[in-house]
Amino acid sequence: MSTFTTLDHLHMAHALRLAERGRFTTRPNPMVGCVIAHNDRVVGEGWHQRTGGPHAEVFALRQAGEEARGATAYVTLEPCAHYGRTPPCALALIEAGVSRVVAAMRDPFPKVDGGGFTLLREAGIEVAEGLMAAQARELNLGFLSRFERGRPWLRVKLAASLDGRTAMADGSSKWITGAAAREDVQHWRARAGAILTGADTVLADDPQLTVRLADTEVIPPLRVVLDSRLRSLECARVREGGAPTLYLHDASVSAPDAADAEFASVPSVDGRLDLAAVLALLADRGINEVHTEAGATLCGALLAGGWVDELLLYQAPTLLGEQGRPLLTGLGIHAMEQQRRLRLVDQRQVGDDLRLLLRPW
Repeated sequence: MSTFTTLDHLHMAHALRLAERGRFTTRPNPMVGCVIAHNDRVVGEGWHQRTGGPHAEVFALRQAGEEARGATAYVTLEPCAHYGRTPPCALALIEAGVSRVVAAMRDPFPKVDGGGFTLLREAGIEVAEGLMAAQARELNLGFLSRFERGRPWLRVKLAASLDGRTAMADGSSKWITGAAAREDVQHWRARAGAILTGADTVLADDPQLTVRLADTEVIPPLRVVLDSRLRSLECARVREGGAPTLYLHDASVSAPDAADAEFASVPSVDGRLDLAAVLALLADRGINEVHTEAGATLCGALLAGGWVDELLLYQAPTLLGEQGRPLLTGLGIHAMEQQRRLRLVDQRQVGDDLRLLLRPW
């Protein structure tokens, strides 16, 4: 069991903050940060900035130069041990002459998965793992979910009044929440690999579902429309805006030839697209996080099926009345003992609205 010092914690916390800088540009790769230090003196730091580019350790070693020799490298994820788009970071650390590597956690990617630690130890480098592992896992929940569970991390975004209504009876909902909350949603979209919606939402709102963040580098998320019968194709805004679009439909439906969208069939269960198959398909495409913006039926089906990993709920200080549309449908709750309790992970005020981040127990 490794014993970590206060200084170890300080350097790893810094590495985690560095890693988060890549949250919009590294996918499908994980976010990784690295700090190289001699005791309390930092000689190099870096983070994985974008997929296909140098890894965090490479940036930190470049900055450290010869001062990397005999230093400790703090990395938020096990250094890679394979040749991909870049050479193995474990070999780079060995060649630079670091004497110790402290890693927050092991990398579950099959081509790494302990191999980086093995290379380092075989080269005589002291390796300690597990420092601030919970924080490191939180940073890369989607990447870890894809390799540990075979599906992306799925988030459902909802906006509701105090009485739990998402729209008026006629469907009008602009705007329940304020401008600050709507701006905040853009950051959650930006970190996702895919934005998921349903045909009913496309037909009702004709949304574009793009990321709108000024002066911020973002990899446009894949827009995924669940449309078993391809009913929503005439609503074209979801195919505009410079982001890719994928329609998932029933195998019995023939997809058209279209230059502005992809089409893929998935199995159906009881007349609806199999959500397990949908998530497996997205994982195969390298999607780490799915951000869902859809209606009460699809969101309810995802929650009822146990596919929701977290709910992002914006609650506005307003009332829409009993005729308003509900937050979720199809949960099948008829008695108190059937209630679905959620764990509050975070709450904060965003403008005039309250943002709750909740996860199922």
